[in-house]
Amino acid sequence: MIMLLFLLVPLAVITSGQLGLFSGKAPTDLGLHNGMLKAPGLNSVNVVSSYAKAQIHSAYNDIEPIHFSGDAATAFDKLKRIVEKMDGATVIESEPTYLYAQYRTSLMKFIDDVEFVLDAPNQVIQMRSASRVGRSDLGVNRKRLETIRRSFDS
Repeated sequence: MIMLLFLLVPLAVITSGQLGLFSGKAPTDLGLHNGMLKAPGLNSVNVVSSYAKAQIHSAYNDIEPIHFSGDAATAFDKLKRIVEKMDGATVIESEPTYLYAQYRTSLMKFIDDVEFVLDAPNQVIQMRSASRVGRSDLGVNRKRLETIRRSFDS
């Protein structure tokens, strides 16, 4: 009986994920607000941002923006191409200075919301990646943005 439980519980969890029960509700407050991206919530360890002030400072929340030289529009186009090629990525909104993509995990169908803002005067691309559900993301959002940074820099 216990062995059956060890098989059925994970199967139920995976099935729930495949049915989209872990995708969470799409945020309605993304984009720039008072010149900044949405700040990480209180004690949140499932959001990283280079362009928002955490309500309670956490080293986990902070990440450096992507630095570039040369033409800003060319740099932002390069970023968009990188994002579009990534597994699980869907570009939802693409403007000359703003990019919003959703990343869906293959097994559990969790969705993370990822934003980029072109800060041309400072020659950086600001970025934010946040999980919709759960308190922790096990480092996934930071890893994703660092992967994008490495692809951009190479």
